Formats: sequence, structure tokens, C-alpha cells
Amino acid sequence: MSAQHAAVLDDFLCANGLADRDEPAVWHALTGGVSSEIWRVDLRQHSLCVKRALPKLKVASDWQAPISRNIYEWRWLSFVAEHLPEVVPRPLAHDEKAGVLAMSFLPPEQFPIWKSRLLSGIVTPDVAAQVGSVLGRIHELSAKRPDLARSFDSLDNFHALRLEPYLLTTAARHPELSERLKGLAERTASVASALVHGDVSPKNILIGADGPVFLDAECAWYGDPAFDLAFCLNHLLLKTLIRPDCAAALLRSFEQLTEAYFRETTFEPRGALEGRAAELLPALLLARVDGKSPVEYLVGKLPQQNLARRFACRLLESSSPSLSEIAADWSQEIDRFIQHDL
Repeated sequence: MSAQHAAVLDDFLCANGLADRDEPAVWHALTGGVSSEIWRVDLRQHSLCVKRALPKLKVASDWQAPISRNIYEWRWLSFVAEHLPEVVPRPLAHDEKAGVLAMSFLPPEQFPIWKSRLLSGIVTPDVAAQVGSVLGRIHELSAKRPDLARSFDSLDNFHALRLEPYLLTTAARHPELSERLKGLAERTASVASALVHGDVSPKNILIGADGPVFLDAECAWYGDPAFDLAFCLNHLLLKTLIRPDCAAALLRSFEQLTEAYFRETTFEPRGALEGRAAELLPALLLARVDGKSPVEYLVGKLPQQNLARRFACRLLESSSPSLSEIAADWSQEIDRFIQHDL
């Protein structure tokens, strides 16, 4: 970090009463994200986390996104902290013009990342159920709220961060599925029923002693909650490709997350909401192989990529089954993969 850069961020801390002018602040860059610069800041008595949105994401493709997304992340954190303070870091300060926010720092030894646990083979379906319950509660609390729809009128951001890089980029790379994928993008953009996080991924969920803590709500939008559900379930399917030894536990996690989610949601009939999630799921599965943001642990692993492609394309070309049917079909695919391809 340059001296000028550090001075600006030090001023942000002081202006918001988070540090004294004569207080040394030690900045440590944190890794893991592609859309923002994130630091742990050590002060005299405590540490905190500071995040600044980047105009160009750190991926191989040219992926631009407005830094105004930092505003919506701050609003999402503030809304959830008001109602469910235990499931998010405590929001501390925000500079809208600079695209910078500060929040409490959660030490990794107490709050491990769910993704790291899953990839290391620690797969606990009860944790997935907790994640599904929290997600369902957030959607339920925010559903049918015109005030939130106005505060999170951020479809342009969601399009730049999710619909274009995932569904539309994948449509361009699969012309035979272009109409289907574009239709899913249009349908998703047309729904406005609850507060959507937009990146409910295991990399953005910490597992604390009191349950999951959600991070990284840069994609926050008042839209279709089915996107959040499908996005998270997709990651559980993907991880069976890299941890086939944990496939059974991952698929139980898929089931328990789904059921816990729907125990919390009453704002829409389950059939309609689950149906949209089931239609989105294979599209997101294909997008994490052929979209603008391929999942990093499958890069270079052609057999696993091809399995995901075949499965997703088959579902997208046919009538969509339920979430449980998708999981059952995927389980059979993974079993065959283990027997014949490993």
C-alpha cells in the first residue's frame, strides 16, 4: 500500500471515530476476494476490517463493475445487523463517495471459512442447515418491503456482477442454450420479492460457535431470492467433483440446507420459489465452468468440467426437475464418475 493510499484510509478511520489521530494503524492485506481490496487494521486496543470496492475485478476476463455496489453492501449489512446481529460482522462506518466501509474483524481461528472446511473434508450437514435457516430468515424478514425495494434498486449492479458474467457470458459460449440462458436472466431480473445477497457462497460464510456469519454482500439487490438459494446449493454440488469422498455428506448438506430454508419462508408458495431455483441451478453450474468466473478448484480438471457441462446442458435442454431430483441425478453421476473416471 502506498503512503498516499494509507493516509487516505487512515483519515477514513479518524473521521469516523474509529482511531485517534496519533494512533498507529497497521494495515494487513487480506486475500480471497476478487472484487475488493480488504484489510485487517490493527489498532492499539483492537482490530477491524476495512473494505474498498475495485472498479475492475481481479479475474482473467475483463470484468468491470461500478463501485456503487459498496453502498448496497453497507445497506445489506446494516439491515441484517438490525434484525439478526449474530449473522454478520458489526458494521462500523461507511464512506459512500470513496466506496469504503469498515466492520468488525472476526479472527479466523474462531471463525473458519466454510469453503475451507468443505474442501478439507469437514462436511457437517447440520452446518448447511444453519446456513439455509439464516438465508431463509433474511429473505422472510425482507419480503414484500417496498422501502427495501427502493433502497436496493440495484439491478444495474446485479446485472454487471451476476447476470452478465454468469448467465449471459455462458449463453454466448453455448449458442445452443443461448435462448434458455437469456430467458433465465430476464426472468430473474423481473422478480422483486425479497432482499438478495447475491453471493451466498461457502467462501463468504464463516462458521462461528453460534452459527454462520455471512460476508461480502456487494451484489445485494431487491430481487429474486431463488437466486441466492440456487447459488449456494450449486457450490455444494461443485465440491463433490473435487471431494468425491465426501459426496454423500455434501448431498445431505444440499438436502438439509434446502429444507431448513423452506421452513423459514412463508412469503411465497414453496413450489414457485423452488421451481425458479431448480431452473437456475444447472445454469449456474454451467456458468462456474464456462462463465466469466470459473470456480478455481476445477481449472485444468477436464474430466470434472466435462461432467458438469454434460449434466448442466442436459437439464437446461429438458424440463427442469425439482431440487431433490437434481440432487439425486447428480449423486448418480458422481457415483459413475468415482467408479470409472478416478
